[in-house]
Amino acid sequence: MLDAQILNKEEIDMSYVPARHHAGLWNTSGSRFGPALGLALRIGDPVVLVAAALAAHALRFGELQMPMNYVRLVAITLLFALLVLGSSSLYESWRGRSLLAEFGQVLMKLAVIFGGLLAYSTAIQVTDELSRIWLAAWFGLSLAGAFALRIGVRTIAGWIRARGADLRSAVIVGATPDSQHIVSSLRSATWAGIDVRGWFATPSDRGSVQHASKLGELDGLGAYVEANHIDQVWIALPMRDEDNIAIALNQLQHSTADIKFVPDMFGLHLLNHSVEQVAGLPVINLQQTPLQGGARLIKALEDRILAGLILLMISPIMLAIAVAVKLSSPGPVFYRQERMSWNNKTFWMLKFRSMPVDAEGASGAVWAKAGENRATRVGSFLRRTSLDELPQFINVLLGDMSIVGPRPERPVFVHKFKHEIPSYMKKHMVKAGITGWAQVNGWRGSTDLHKRIECDLFYIENWSLSFDLKIVVMTVFKGFINKHAY
Repeated sequence: MLDAQILNKEEIDMSYVPARHHAGLWNTSGSRFGPALGLALRIGDPVVLVAAALAAHALRFGELQMPMNYVRLVAITLLFALLVLGSSSLYESWRGRSLLAEFGQVLMKLAVIFGGLLAYSTAIQVTDELSRIWLAAWFGLSLAGAFALRIGVRTIAGWIRARGADLRSAVIVGATPDSQHIVSSLRSATWAGIDVRGWFATPSDRGSVQHASKLGELDGLGAYVEANHIDQVWIALPMRDEDNIAIALNQLQHSTADIKFVPDMFGLHLLNHSVEQVAGLPVINLQQTPLQGGARLIKALEDRILAGLILLMISPIMLAIAVAVKLSSPGPVFYRQERMSWNNKTFWMLKFRSMPVDAEGASGAVWAKAGENRATRVGSFLRRTSLDELPQFINVLLGDMSIVGPRPERPVFVHKFKHEIPSYMKKHMVKAGITGWAQVNGWRGSTDLHKRIECDLFYIENWSLSFDLKIVVMTVFKGFINKHAY
């Protein structure tokens, strides 16, 4: 779990934090509409669920007013729905993707919600008190309402984007017939809201891209994407052009922009299962988080359930530690430290304070190493046993972190390491964790960062619920006390 790197929040140099403007549903740099459209869905779904319950009751019994047992069940179902829907990919961007695919996701989530409702009502033996016709009508009306809501939001979004607002920026790599087709398709599909800024030339180009600006050569791709906060990079090179594809990916090794590969049409039969449709174009996702759809829900449930149970069990220990910290030196029990996590977003990570409040007043941000004596006597013990990390289970409940994932780092060090360690930024494709595969294998504290990143990337590539549980168990037996914890 678990590093012992300490920094007071006021010592962060914010100029080192990479920008990421398109977090959230349809939200882009300078857009006033993206957050509003996303909020409309987040608020609209619970409203639809309640309205459908009332409408179903009126259809079945001829009145809107429901008995208390019905009201109680609706309230419980609403709370469960907020968890299921809020942890799903429904509120991620569906820009350019099929409405039918989104309907399928809605159907799946509502089936989970109403399946949970039936299981709960059966478990507490109230099923016989409820009208099955009402339950069926509630499900059907909820489904119809959720569909109608999304049609309405997409219609509004298309109208807004057609007028030049709420756009995602994109650049093209390569000048091929496919490049021209991408530009034409995206610009004609104004409802998708993808603004093609231009294209980058490669040695294998077969001409130029008409009606699009040439932005430079391939060796300038990474700098342009980072400087201009580009949201998407579309690689339109033949699959046989491995060298230039590799150069393009290497240019983007520090970027968390979406990378899309438009394949050679003659090879599509080999890659059918990895192709998706965006604005009518076949696209292969070369880089994306493993936590998509149902996997994201599973991960969120795992985090919330385990964190809640663990906090209940360790609350007496945390109380005792809080008293010890308070008595050890003047200052607060907790301190907040800015760290970087999923999609390069920063958050305030909690720890028990292990140093005097002015410990880094003169030195500034420094890397924790063996032999230092800045910690208090209590703080030194907390670090050796990793007990100073326990408040991070609160971060998990708040949704800032996961229990298992790559350890988060301070923005000032992220800026440094991303230029020194290949693929360092890829660790931010999942939420940061309290413990991880690197930590249970001994790579924590002042150890080889290359090995830690190798472990983090292995975890991302092989994520599963069983892998998470294995790491949790390994942490219990070998992750707390470590010679590199100081």
